Amino acid sequence: MSCRIAIAGAGGRMGRMLIDAALADPQVAITALLDRADSPALGTTPTGTSIAITSDVAAALAASDVLIDFTRPEGTLTHLAACVAARKAIVIGTTGFDAAGKAAIAKAAETIPVVFAPNMSVGVNVVFKLLELATQALGDQYDVEIFEAHHGKKVDAPSGTALGMGEAVARARGVKLDEVADWARHGHTGERKAGQIGFSVVRGGDVIGDHTAFFLGTGERVEISHRSSSRNGYAQGAVRASKWLGGKSAGLFDMQDVLGLRS
Repeated sequence: MSCRIAIAGAGGRMGRMLIDAALADPQVAITALLDRADSPALGTTPTGTSIAITSDVAAALAASDVLIDFTRPEGTLTHLAACVAARKAIVIGTTGFDAAGKAAIAKAAETIPVVFAPNMSVGVNVVFKLLELATQALGDQYDVEIFEAHHGKKVDAPSGTALGMGEAVARARGVKLDEVADWARHGHTGERKAGQIGFSVVRGGDVIGDHTAFFLGTGERVEISHRSSSRNGYAQGAVRASKWLGGKSAGLFDMQDVLGLRS
């Protein structure tokens, strides 16, 4: 039986990639395409489909099993509430949520199954696992710095993926990221504090997404990197997550669960 999916933000570039990824998967059927009420894409039918883009969330969910959402936090939270009301699963690839937004997602997961990940790419999630293993093996004697670069139109920083990398290291150390993160350095900063996880951010051009975690020891360093040449990996991972949610009851999951990498 095919997994019936609705795609939010279908009129945008990421929406097109999600459509292509779904069309390429014989186990998936696109049953609804959504965009915001003022989108110029409303009423159009994307190539390869016979479905017009609409803003009717309730109707889209009625025809679908899972909603895939890569929009903006405010739009995603609106769609999340609709999924709770309709008792439908959701895959959330949106980043940039504040604490209240994350709390709303966790609350919704008490009622419906949710996959919420800082990055849907299979490769990136393998990197998260490698970071956990590296942290455990290298110990506290290695300083950790996380670098990320994205295009100039990205609105949140550090990226959700960079935060996910930091959280993977922090979890492996048994600490909370907010307690050890150094988000920016300027002026007379003094010596680096032991146990800190530093972040560096670049914005410009058309960079899809580059991420590197540096483990800096005495006499050597280890670098674990991921570079995206397109957004296709995010779309393919999201479609994979939507299939994995089939038959799941309420709960908050991420791509580590989807890929079977959870320790």
